[in-house]
Amino acid sequence: MKKLLAIFMTVLLLALTACSSSAGNEEKKPSDKDKDVVEINFFHRWPNEPRKSFYNEKIKEYMEANPNVKINVDSVLNDSYKEKIRVLVSNDDLPHIFSSWSNSFAENLVSSGRIMELNDILAEDTEWSGKFIQSQFAGFTFDEKTYGVPFTVDGKAFFYNKEIFKKNNLEAPKTYKEFISVLDKLQDAGYETPLVEGLTNAWAISHYMGTIFQRVVDPAVLEKDYSVATGEFTDPGYIKGLEIFQELTDYMGDLSTAIDHEAARNMFASGDAPIVYMQFAEVKMVEDQGMENFGFFNFPEIEGGKGDSGALTGAPEGWMLSKNAPKEAIDFLKFLASEETAYDFTKTDGQLNAVQGAVDEGNTSPARLEAYEIVTNASATTPWFDNAVNINIADIFMRGGQTLANEQTTPEEIMKEVQAEAKRLKK
Repeated sequence: MKKLLAIFMTVLLLALTACSSSAGNEEKKPSDKDKDVVEINFFHRWPNEPRKSFYNEKIKEYMEANPNVKINVDSVLNDSYKEKIRVLVSNDDLPHIFSSWSNSFAENLVSSGRIMELNDILAEDTEWSGKFIQSQFAGFTFDEKTYGVPFTVDGKAFFYNKEIFKKNNLEAPKTYKEFISVLDKLQDAGYETPLVEGLTNAWAISHYMGTIFQRVVDPAVLEKDYSVATGEFTDPGYIKGLEIFQELTDYMGDLSTAIDHEAARNMFASGDAPIVYMQFAEVKMVEDQGMENFGFFNFPEIEGGKGDSGALTGAPEGWMLSKNAPKEAIDFLKFLASEETAYDFTKTDGQLNAVQGAVDEGNTSPARLEAYEIVTNASATTPWFDNAVNINIADIFMRGGQTLANEQTTPEEIMKEVQAEAKRLKK
């Protein structure tokens, strides 16, 4: 009996061990949740609302649909973004997907050899890539290779208060002389600051200068000077351009040298200033402050200027991928730049986008639709000046603009410094 009991206990122990082993194996059996998770590092320049929440929601939406992907997001504002992305690209520590300005800013990143070329990706999925406004790829294309996908489109124009213009029998000017006449009449009507700007923001100065130089200087000269390898900046058109900028600051008054662009926009939106030079991306901000009766006019033709008077200052902003980005980052890029995301983006943020069919009466206002038509119908686009030239050159012009407004320097002195820096950069 004892022998039978011993045999029974041995069999029972073996069975329990087998069950335990089997249970252990079942626990270790890989499930969907245990699969390797691919991490994507995503970097953009909008830590403020509404874009911060918009992209956080889109990231959540994407990860819920793709549980094997984890997206790590980081964001800092404009100037800090420019500095950080330059550091990251210099030490091969680029995020997998990130926002980028077009033209020279994008070209400088591409020159690092660390940015993914997108030609094959665009060609393989024409259903997706064919929905973009094709002209907007130009700012991300170098030597016939495309390195970025355009997402936002923008332009710079003078916003004007239609009610004030109507009250004073004024019309939107088409030439620079007409513009000066309008400003004079507004001052005579009691508007001490008929044209307002926040000159403490250097980038706002660069937008003025870039547009003025485009209107005045021969395009071939600009192309030569904006390249570090050939830049000289000896054309007299630059002096004329700086003189025009200085003349315009006379209408901005001392106030403009003490405020930033946001304060200038608020002055316009509240009806305290009749005209301000702004980006179309700011239309919603003006509307949100309750102002509706405003219009736009492009920077007027400058008599005797050699540039295209129908060109519009503005450029797309878009997305780029690092060369070592995983294939999942490409899929995330397509999600970010899809028609659905673009439509939601414009509805939430107000800024126009580069995806055809993603801007209509359902997600934007009549004023923004008018702005969209101006952007898409412009004879040409001129990139933001601080992205079109070497940053050292841009800094001299921007600092010079501030001292011009304060009458602490002259156009000739600024150009002398620019020419010296251009010469140094070529060495």
